[in-house]
Amino acid sequence: MKSIRKSILMSALAVSLLSAAGMAHARDLTIALATEPSSMDPQFHSLTPNIQISETIFDPLVRTDAVAKPIPSLAESWTVNGNVWLFKLRPNVKFSDGSPFTAEDVVFTYARVPKVPNSPSSFNLYLKSIEKVEAVDPLTLRITTDGPSPVLLANLSVVPIMSKKAVSGPAPEGKTTVELNRGDGLIGTGPYKFVSWKRGAEIVLERNLHYWGGRPAWDKVIYRPITKPAARVAALLAGDVDMIENPPTDDLARLEKDTKLHIQKTPSVRVIYIALNQGKDVPAGVSGTDGKNPMTDKRVREALSLAIDRNAIVARIMDGVALPAANLLPYPAFGTSKKYATAPAADLAKARELLAAAGYPKGFTLSLGSPNGRYINDQRIAQSVAAMWANIGVKTNVETMAPPVFFKKRNTYAFSTYLAGWAAATGEMSHPLTSLVLSHDPALGIGTTNWFHYSNTGLDRLVQDASKTQDDGKRSEMLQRAGEMAMSDYAILPLQFELSVWAMKQDVRYGGRSDQLTLAQDITLAK
Repeated sequence: MKSIRKSILMSALAVSLLSAAGMAHARDLTIALATEPSSMDPQFHSLTPNIQISETIFDPLVRTDAVAKPIPSLAESWTVNGNVWLFKLRPNVKFSDGSPFTAEDVVFTYARVPKVPNSPSSFNLYLKSIEKVEAVDPLTLRITTDGPSPVLLANLSVVPIMSKKAVSGPAPEGKTTVELNRGDGLIGTGPYKFVSWKRGAEIVLERNLHYWGGRPAWDKVIYRPITKPAARVAALLAGDVDMIENPPTDDLARLEKDTKLHIQKTPSVRVIYIALNQGKDVPAGVSGTDGKNPMTDKRVREALSLAIDRNAIVARIMDGVALPAANLLPYPAFGTSKKYATAPAADLAKARELLAAAGYPKGFTLSLGSPNGRYINDQRIAQSVAAMWANIGVKTNVETMAPPVFFKKRNTYAFSTYLAGWAAATGEMSHPLTSLVLSHDPALGIGTTNWFHYSNTGLDRLVQDASKTQDDGKRSEMLQRAGEMAMSDYAILPLQFELSVWAMKQDVRYGGRSDQLTLAQDITLAK
């Protein structure tokens, strides 16, 4: 009897120790976000804070690695014959609710994109070259493009695949953005599944037990939006979070000396720019121009550009954690012109001459809108630009606000000028040009983030022709010419390219990405 009792006790102790060991290995990951996503709907807003959450819950057909190279995801392989792409889908993949993934889910997903109403920056940009999507069989997908589409794979990497079963509904788009924000229909094949979203407080995901890939490193991932940089650092130093986005640039030297922390710096393809409202009507915030919109005059646009000391912004505000920009992608990225490899020096005398020649010798007044906390030091950069414009007689009223409020106001043309950023997901010049500079036509998937009324039909035609040119050399040359057209016309004023920075506990590692996404599935424990 004693031996039986002893055996039972030993077994119970062994189970207890095994359970404790399992618990010891269990680990949650808490990330402090610089900006909270505006929606959980993976097709509502092409915005980095949204995309990085959706790409953790969902998988695209093809994803991109840390340097924007397309790699297999839900599609194991693909072939192309002229305008026809054939994708072989990964077998035995399940959504987080246990239902099977098939080609019909891809057809449904791509058809839903243009139906999503009120999108601030539509994902239609990435599907504009597609003419037809067909499910050949459950594991074979055929995509026919409208002519050659050399960047199709990279474009598809930005559109996560949704569940037809979970997202179907009576609205044209199926489940609405409001429903998805509640978690209704938020079913993906990604490494983590949605648990909850408390706006302003936290987003909680947990390991997807049906995930087709390797076991995710974390039991649970908690995202906490902490928009003030100093507060993010304080949370990291206190141990309340494991990792933070965008630590303050003036704190980096101190943080790098802290042996309890690891700092990751990664070059990005995000350009920070100033957009100038060039509509026919006088923009909001403009005065002292006798009823004219001064930004329609190229001389004024050039003057505003020449007044900006980009090198000073990088040195004094960014503490060197950026590169001055003369183009929408850093040279020698694909499709960039050597002519615009170096940022122009400020020239106040010439800027004043140009303003006088345009009929504004005493300057005028305008407004400059900017998010506060979306981009590194965005509010300080906007204030610095305003001070530089004041040096040539252009009085600038800076309006900064929380990112969601800013984007809503920007999309109603509420500012004379605004500061924003764009990360080229594919690394090709076509993306900043296509989204930011081409004439605003969401139905065609062009100019989807052009909220400043710039339009140049010759530039439109050149970029659209380039997007259908399979030959890399010819496509690069066409994009270079298009970029030169935009920059010489001062269509948009690039300021700098951000250097992406993450700070984390010493036992956490993240290699960073050129597109600046913070992807929980790529964050691991240090070896």
